[in-house]
Amino acid sequence: MKHRILIVDDEKNTRDGLLWGLEGKNNEILAVAGGSEALDIVRAGDVHLMITDLKMPEMDGLELLKAVRDESPSTEAIILTGHGTVETAVEAIKLGAFDYLMKPVNLDELGLLVERVLMQRDLKDENAALREQLEERHGFASIVGHSAKMEAVYKQVRQVAPTRASVLLTGESGTGKELVAAAIHYNSPRKRKRFIKLNCGALTTTLLESELFGHEAGSFTDARKQKIGRFELADEGTLFLDEITETAPEFQVRLLRVLQEQEFERVGGTQTVRVDVRVIAATNRDVESAVRDGRFREDLYYRLNVVRIEIPPLRERRDDIPLLVHAFLEEFCRENGKPLLKIAPKAMTMLCEYDWPGNVRQLRNAIEGMVVLAQGREIGARNLPEEIRAEASSRRTLLLRVGATLAEMEKEMIRATLEETKGNRAAAARILGLGRKTLYRKIEEYGLSADEEG
Repeated sequence: MKHRILIVDDEKNTRDGLLWGLEGKNNEILAVAGGSEALDIVRAGDVHLMITDLKMPEMDGLELLKAVRDESPSTEAIILTGHGTVETAVEAIKLGAFDYLMKPVNLDELGLLVERVLMQRDLKDENAALREQLEERHGFASIVGHSAKMEAVYKQVRQVAPTRASVLLTGESGTGKELVAAAIHYNSPRKRKRFIKLNCGALTTTLLESELFGHEAGSFTDARKQKIGRFELADEGTLFLDEITETAPEFQVRLLRVLQEQEFERVGGTQTVRVDVRVIAATNRDVESAVRDGRFREDLYYRLNVVRIEIPPLRERRDDIPLLVHAFLEEFCRENGKPLLKIAPKAMTMLCEYDWPGNVRQLRNAIEGMVVLAQGREIGARNLPEEIRAEASSRRTLLLRVGATLAEMEKEMIRATLEETKGNRAAAARILGLGRKTLYRKIEEYGLSADEEG
């Protein structure tokens, strides 16, 4: 990356020497004699690094540093100072300067310092870019859908995200509860801290407590060293607990105390650990039924259910299916190095009409499989998973005119069934509940040709 370096010094010999010393590094280097000129350059465009003298007649280096900080907070600064102004240079460090060098300047030392400053600057920029990508990936941009029900979800997320309130996400498996939890975190004041997640239903109570609260060395078999739990890792951030209703009552008691007191002890420990964690819980069960049956503590339910967000199943937001299909197509074509595939209109209709019991997760997996197996540039109805084609077949209807004879109706039924089975007589016989010989006889009787069968 090419960097822009600005040298500010009222002594021409010093400017020329610094220019000469920093040449050949593939950087753009500018040099001016005073603070006003320096500020004009900073205002005109990005300056990655400013190297400035402290003692200058028009505007000293400290005043210039403050002014540049106001105009361009990301601009790094190196201060050049004489023996009599070291204290002022230290004050400049407190104001945000990266470092200072004593005059006369050792050019080798300056070159190494400049490399270090710019390397750290690039690292900051890279981290900022990654953070933006992360927020985009896990924020609203990661949730595809513009249906009325999803807009209602977005509205709730926007309202609850800036607060400290606990959130309970409910909905069927595969509806995207984890994505909604991430959107809450990455649109909250905690977004610079960690978003930690844990599937509670996949662990025994002992392992669950160890994962969440950590443990001390020797607290149980195989606990050879201290482990930091996810509550500590999520300090000042957000902890997402999925399948919360699958936990045991004894664990629920301990979790309730942590939520109330924001403190706990590691497994096998006595030292109290204090944390500031926002908890978002999720379940695909009927949580009220679990409370009534005594499988989930009522007091824990009320603690978690400060704000409730219900994630709708995919069959209740069919308008979003084409958007999801195209989003997943782009994702998996890119991942598999394939040109962007198209979906045939009939195939899209079948996808939109399917009930998707596994919701968005099932749709995503189906699109991935079709992309991997696709041989042409278009995905047609024949390329869809068997369960989708079977359901579409079961929904097909046959229109018959009023006044048709039984023979006419039987002929049309056989013809349509043969068309549906692509001329497979054995399959057609099974669907119609006829013996093969009977079906073959009726095909001859009604004059259904091989072409009509296909």
